Amino acid sequence: VICHPKYQESKRIAIFLSMPDEIQTEEIIKDIFKQGKECFIPRYKPRSNHMDMLKLSSAEDISSLALTSWNILQPSDDDSEREEALAGGGLDLIFMPGLGFDKKGNRLGRGKGYYDTYLERCMKHPSGKPYTIALAFREQICESVPVTENDVPIDEILYEDC
Repeated sequence: VICHPKYQESKRIAIFLSMPDEIQTEEIIKDIFKQGKECFIPRYKPRSNHMDMLKLSSAEDISSLALTSWNILQPSDDDSEREEALAGGGLDLIFMPGLGFDKKGNRLGRGKGYYDTYLERCMKHPSGKPYTIALAFREQICESVPVTENDVPIDEILYEDC
Protein backbone atom coordinates (compact mmCIF):
# COMPACT_ATOMS: atom_id res chain seq x y z
CA VAL A 1 0.00 0.00 0.00
CA ILE A 2 2.69 2.47 1.06
CA CYS A 3 4.59 1.99 -2.24
CA HIS A 4 1.49 2.20 -4.44
CA PRO A 5 1.80 5.07 -6.97
CA LYS A 6 -1.74 6.34 -6.27
CA TYR A 7 -0.98 6.46 -2.55
CA GLN A 8 2.32 8.21 -3.16
CA GLU A 9 0.76 10.95 -5.32
CA SER A 10 -2.33 11.48 -3.13
CA LYS A 11 -2.48 14.31 -0.61
CA ARG A 12 -6.01 13.87 0.79
CA ILE A 13 -6.78 10.26 1.72
CA ALA A 14 -9.85 8.67 3.31
CA ILE A 15 -9.37 5.38 5.12
CA PHE A 16 -11.54 3.21 7.33
CA LEU A 17 -10.75 2.35 10.93
CA SER A 18 -10.58 -1.44 10.91
CA MET A 19 -13.06 -3.80 12.47
CA PRO A 20 -11.48 -7.04 13.77
CA ASP A 21 -12.39 -8.99 10.60
CA GLU A 22 -10.91 -6.41 8.21
CA ILE A 23 -7.43 -5.56 6.95
CA GLN A 24 -5.81 -3.58 9.76
CA THR A 25 -5.19 0.03 8.72
CA GLU A 26 -3.37 1.46 11.76
CA GLU A 27 0.10 1.40 10.14
CA ILE A 28 -1.23 2.99 6.96
CA ILE A 29 -2.81 5.78 9.02
CA LYS A 30 0.50 6.37 10.81
CA ASP A 31 2.26 6.58 7.45
CA ILE A 32 -0.30 9.07 6.08
CA PHE A 33 0.71 11.46 8.87
CA LYS A 34 4.40 10.61 8.58
CA GLN A 35 4.25 11.57 4.88
CA GLY A 36 2.49 14.88 5.67
CA LYS A 37 -0.73 13.87 3.93
CA GLU A 38 -4.25 14.68 5.18
CA CYS A 39 -6.26 11.80 6.64
CA PHE A 40 -10.05 11.48 6.67
CA ILE A 41 -12.14 8.77 8.32
CA PRO A 42 -15.81 7.82 8.02
CA ARG A 43 -18.59 9.00 10.31
CA TYR A 44 -21.69 6.91 9.64
CA LYS A 45 -25.12 8.33 10.34
CA PRO A 46 -27.29 5.62 11.97
CA ARG A 47 -30.59 4.62 10.35
CA SER A 48 -29.56 6.13 7.01
CA ASN A 49 -27.05 5.58 4.22
CA HIS A 50 -25.32 8.92 4.88
CA MET A 51 -21.61 9.01 5.66
CA ASP A 52 -19.14 11.88 5.92
CA MET A 53 -15.35 11.72 5.78
CA LEU A 54 -13.95 13.79 8.63
CA LYS A 55 -10.37 14.90 9.10
CA LEU A 56 -8.11 13.41 11.75
CA SER A 57 -5.50 15.72 13.25
CA SER A 58 -3.04 12.90 14.05
CA ALA A 59 -2.82 9.12 14.41
CA GLU A 60 -3.16 9.63 18.18
CA ASP A 61 -6.44 11.51 17.57
CA ILE A 62 -8.07 8.07 17.05
CA SER A 63 -7.95 7.42 20.81
CA SER A 64 -10.29 10.41 21.37
CA LEU A 65 -13.05 8.97 19.15
CA ALA A 66 -16.33 7.52 20.38
CA LEU A 67 -17.21 3.84 19.97
CA THR A 68 -20.48 3.30 18.10
CA SER A 69 -23.05 0.56 18.69
CA TRP A 70 -21.36 -1.24 15.75
CA ASN A 71 -18.06 -1.20 17.67
CA ILE A 72 -16.55 1.29 15.22
CA LEU A 73 -14.56 4.30 16.37
CA GLN A 74 -15.76 7.52 14.78
CA PRO A 75 -16.11 11.23 15.55
CA SER A 76 -19.18 11.92 17.66
CA ASP A 77 -22.35 13.36 16.11
CA ASP A 78 -21.83 16.69 17.86
CA ASP A 79 -18.21 17.04 16.63
CA SER A 80 -18.51 20.01 14.29
CA GLU A 81 -14.86 21.10 14.48
CA ARG A 82 -13.49 18.58 11.98
CA GLU A 83 -13.27 19.36 8.27
CA GLU A 84 -15.54 17.25 6.08
CA ALA A 85 -13.57 16.30 2.96
CA LEU A 86 -16.22 17.45 0.47
CA ALA A 87 -16.63 20.80 2.26
CA GLY A 88 -12.96 21.41 1.42
CA GLY A 89 -10.69 20.14 -1.32
CA GLY A 90 -12.33 16.76 -1.83
CA LEU A 91 -10.34 13.53 -1.76
CA ASP A 92 -7.63 12.04 -3.96
CA LEU A 93 -7.93 8.46 -2.72
CA ILE A 94 -10.33 6.35 -0.68
CA PHE A 95 -9.30 3.03 0.86
CA MET A 96 -12.44 0.92 1.14
CA PRO A 97 -13.43 -2.05 3.29
CA GLY A 98 -15.75 -4.84 2.20
CA LEU A 99 -16.88 -8.38 2.81
CA GLY A 100 -16.28 -9.67 -0.71
CA PHE A 101 -14.91 -8.48 -4.04
CA ASP A 102 -14.70 -9.69 -7.61
CA LYS A 103 -12.06 -8.93 -10.21
CA LYS A 104 -14.47 -6.69 -12.13
CA GLY A 105 -14.29 -4.14 -9.31
CA ASN A 106 -17.56 -5.06 -7.64
CA ARG A 107 -17.66 -4.83 -3.86
CA LEU A 108 -19.97 -6.42 -1.34
CA GLY A 109 -20.25 -4.12 1.67
CA ARG A 110 -22.36 -4.47 4.79
CA GLY A 111 -25.56 -3.57 2.98
CA LYS A 112 -26.26 0.05 3.88
CA GLY A 113 -24.72 1.68 0.79
CA TYR A 114 -22.63 4.21 2.73
CA TYR A 115 -19.64 4.17 0.37
CA ASP A 116 -21.74 4.10 -2.81
CA THR A 117 -23.75 7.10 -1.62
CA TYR A 118 -20.57 8.93 -0.62
CA LEU A 119 -18.95 8.27 -4.01
CA GLU A 120 -22.05 9.69 -5.71
CA ARG A 121 -21.56 12.87 -3.67
CA CYS A 122 -17.84 12.91 -4.62
CA MET A 123 -18.77 12.87 -8.31
CA LYS A 124 -20.63 16.16 -7.82
CA HIS A 125 -17.63 17.80 -6.09
CA PRO A 126 -15.36 20.02 -8.23
CA SER A 127 -12.39 17.70 -7.59
CA GLY A 128 -14.39 14.73 -8.92
CA LYS A 129 -14.40 11.08 -7.94
CA PRO A 130 -11.33 9.98 -5.98
CA TYR A 131 -9.42 6.84 -6.94
CA THR A 132 -10.76 3.91 -4.91
CA ILE A 133 -8.74 0.98 -3.60
CA ALA A 134 -10.26 -1.89 -1.65
CA LEU A 135 -8.07 -3.57 0.95
CA ALA A 136 -8.87 -7.29 1.03
CA PHE A 137 -7.76 -10.70 2.16
CA ARG A 138 -7.20 -13.17 -0.70
CA GLU A 139 -10.10 -15.24 0.67
CA GLN A 140 -12.47 -12.33 0.01
CA ILE A 141 -11.91 -12.42 -3.76
CA CYS A 142 -14.91 -14.15 -5.37
CA GLU A 143 -15.91 -15.13 -8.90
CA SER A 144 -18.69 -12.55 -8.67
CA VAL A 145 -20.55 -10.57 -6.03
CA PRO A 146 -24.17 -9.41 -6.29
CA VAL A 147 -24.57 -5.80 -7.42
CA THR A 148 -27.38 -3.32 -7.98
CA GLU A 149 -27.57 -0.24 -10.19
CA ASN A 150 -26.61 1.90 -7.16
CA ASP A 151 -23.28 0.11 -6.60
CA VAL A 152 -20.22 2.10 -7.68
CA PRO A 153 -17.37 -0.16 -8.89
CA ILE A 154 -13.99 0.29 -7.23
CA ASP A 155 -10.88 1.09 -9.25
CA GLU A 156 -8.56 -1.50 -7.74
CA ILE A 157 -8.42 -4.27 -5.17
CA LEU A 158 -5.22 -4.87 -3.21
CA TYR A 159 -4.74 -8.23 -1.57
CA GLU A 160 -1.87 -10.55 -0.75
CA ASP A 161 -0.16 -11.90 -3.90
CA CYS A 162 -2.49 -9.97 -6.23
